[in-house]
Amino acid sequence: MAWVGRRSVVAHDNKVRGGEPTLEHYFFDRVRPIVERALKENDQSRWPLIVLHFDFKDNSPQNLRAVWKVLGKHEGWITTGRKTAHDSEISPLDVKPILVLTEDNDTQEQVFFRDVPRGAKLRLFGSAKVDEVFLEGLDKEQRKTALVNIAPERLVSKGPTNYRRWWNNSWYLVERGGAPGAGEWTADTEARLRSLVDYAHRLGYWIRFYTLDGFPADQDRGWGQGYNFGSLERARQRWQAALHAGVDMIASDQYEELRATMQPRP
Repeated sequence: MAWVGRRSVVAHDNKVRGGEPTLEHYFFDRVRPIVERALKENDQSRWPLIVLHFDFKDNSPQNLRAVWKVLGKHEGWITTGRKTAHDSEISPLDVKPILVLTEDNDTQEQVFFRDVPRGAKLRLFGSAKVDEVFLEGLDKEQRKTALVNIAPERLVSKGPTNYRRWWNNSWYLVERGGAPGAGEWTADTEARLRSLVDYAHRLGYWIRFYTLDGFPADQDRGWGQGYNFGSLERARQRWQAALHAGVDMIASDQYEELRATMQPRP
């Protein structure tokens, strides 16, 4: 989400190219048939059907408030909580077909949580604050090593709040160098993944990993090499490991293939 020409639009950055769609048109208009059908069928055991995850390119209050307003128009579609008296008092969720998540920015917390009156609905939920002080003064290669060796307890020391309910991670925490640097999948690597997932769940967070892709370089469809394991089979191996470990959310550009991997599972 970016702020371009005094309006909030879906874009990869804040450079004006023309034709950037609004959130209303790009997302809500397109999922309307899915959501309306889900509400009519009322099979709440399958909700949420859709996770809407915001990557804000502009954290200006005007951009955040514009998004908050659009979410308010569709409040009957989205999973909400309630603003409680204390951050540690985590309200139950009123689950709907869409779950909306955002990340750890403090201005987002102010607009989406602090400014919300007590008792009012929370329309989206932020991610855990990660302590990256251990990376200070390290060069690129040293950072790669530190990320796969750091204890989960040193990354996130506090449990969830009424607003911050999930933990967002790159694959650099699992395999040294992330997808481009990944070697063979080993028992030690699987143990590392499980240690992160188990710790997150002990604290009470949902945990997400991004972005797990696998394709030959000549089949790049604009996804880039930064998240590429090099082949679909190598990506699928990580998807299966993440599912087996209990990861709550997996990001990938290859959603059709990921869905096929998930389908045999209950």
